[in-house]
Amino acid sequence: MSVSEENPMALILSILERGKGKSYMDMLTERDIHFHTQTMGFGTAPSEMMDILGLGSNDKDVILSLAPKHAVTALEAILRENLGSSRYRGLMMELKLSAINRLTAEMISRTTPQKQILKGEEQEEMRNEYHHQLILISVNQGCTDQVMHTARGAGAMGGTIIRSRLTEAGIMAQFGIHDIMEEREIIMILAASNIATQIMDAVNKEHGIRSEANGIIFALPVERAFKV
Repeated sequence: MSVSEENPMALILSILERGKGKSYMDMLTERDIHFHTQTMGFGTAPSEMMDILGLGSNDKDVILSLAPKHAVTALEAILRENLGSSRYRGLMMELKLSAINRLTAEMISRTTPQKQILKGEEQEEMRNEYHHQLILISVNQGCTDQVMHTARGAGAMGGTIIRSRLTEAGIMAQFGIHDIMEEREIIMILAASNIATQIMDAVNKEHGIRSEANGIIFALPVERAFKV
């Protein structure tokens, strides 16, 4: 289940204005990135911040895409050339995969032709120091406004919410947590690494696992993030 060093894989998380997902996935497919999963989300940023960032409405298309690392690097080179554009009015984040089932990796590799990576792109990859973190906060439904208020107070610019369900809520009773809801919401916050810890600490203090929100909080390193 590990990722081969000779053929590393990446996960792309894209958060776009609602309705942009289909054309965005078509664009990725044209660049040999084929495996996508789409869901819906809701943005938490105030309307004035959305206008400043040029990110459109609060309704979001959330897309997860799997691809070989070389295909993602080629895509990012194109995005760097068009940093001022915001065709899909959203953000794309690259996350490093530590494992993937073998057959899936083989299918992805066979549908994505190997492309030459420029020397400068290789050097940039080596210099990457994970300047951003993707914070994931799972809370009881109805608690997201309070959680985001706390997160903003600690430096978060905004987030995206997706609905979820906790499948093993009963196990929490073993630790004295009896009121956790199965119906959950996950808040995704992209934050600079130098403030991610303070955001997580603030949210955990006010909305942690033993609070009314029953918050479960963790973070993933983001290799790169782009406006799309």
